Amino acid sequence: MHRRDFLAAAAVVGGMGLAGVRPSAAAASGLPPGAQAAADAHRKDWQWLLGNWDVRHRRLKERLVGDTHWQEFAGKSATWSTLGGLGTIDDNLLEFPDGAYRGLSLRAFDAAAGTWAIWWLDGRQPTRIDPPVRGRFDADGGTFVGADVFKGRPIMMRFRWHDIHGARPWWEQAFSPDGGATWEVNWRNWFTRTAARPSPLPTLADAPRDWDFLAGRWNVRHRRLRQRFAGSTDWDEFGGTFVNWPVLGGYGNVGDNVMEFPGGTVRGVGFRAFDPASRQWLSWWLDGRSPAEIGVPLRGAFVDGVGQLVGADVHERKAIKTRVIWSRITERSARWEQAGSADDGRTWEVNWISDFERQA
Repeated sequence: MHRRDFLAAAAVVGGMGLAGVRPSAAAASGLPPGAQAAADAHRKDWQWLLGNWDVRHRRLKERLVGDTHWQEFAGKSATWSTLGGLGTIDDNLLEFPDGAYRGLSLRAFDAAAGTWAIWWLDGRQPTRIDPPVRGRFDADGGTFVGADVFKGRPIMMRFRWHDIHGARPWWEQAFSPDGGATWEVNWRNWFTRTAARPSPLPTLADAPRDWDFLAGRWNVRHRRLRQRFAGSTDWDEFGGTFVNWPVLGGYGNVGDNVMEFPGGTVRGVGFRAFDPASRQWLSWWLDGRSPAEIGVPLRGAFVDGVGQLVGADVHERKAIKTRVIWSRITERSARWEQAGSADDGRTWEVNWISDFERQA
């Protein structure tokens, strides 16, 4: 999903703010005070992983067939903090024996459940995000479990992190074909830090250049329609910041958003991946107030320096379309515009405009 899903709740806190009643940051985040305090306690859960790493991999060649042959290969990883510490992104280069590929992990803390969710996007299949594993840390490690399908077969998948506060943390993946009664470990990797401060991994020479303009740090001026599909002419104006970096060798990018709504600070993460088969970009949105799931993406392309992405959406239980346009792109500025359509794209109502100015 995109920033479209901020509108409904934002209209409430925005109206309260303009009425002179400023709700707390917890109210703006969508969490009760107790849950907000619980979330705050987990902002440093992944701090040990931030930075750049060399990675040594050891992977079982075939899975769930009794194989005993292991492949060993190298890799690199870079991890950034998002959502004010309640999320992370890591970009990965895996140098498989039969050819290198890129992959991306997305993490977010769900305060309501008290667990982290971890999603994986394989750069070879950029239209699909794998089902998440969910779990938490305990002392020097963490366990995360979820349901998936492997070669048409339902399985349970388990991630485990070990020695996370040591000099060489390591990760382990296992599959279970019997609901968790037995587990087959099929992948381990060991991390050696190369930099405490994360920096993007090298991009590929053939990567699309559409989003080069967006990399870096920005100040953002937002103007958001207070009520959609109601003939409203009342707009809220507020500031924010934005940080963007390339991932997937340049075939993707991630943006961490901070928006200073009238009722308090709201955060979200937008991430994009290029699908070579359709020559389109897919754009997902992770709302910091509802971090347990990621919705369907918008899809589109850049033509003559203007990017347009469109997707299906729901507003007040009615099917609508959402459109995002990137325009007015220079080295130091850009405009993002969101619109909704309740008549299958025949007419559009602009509901959000964000003007970006690059930080010095």
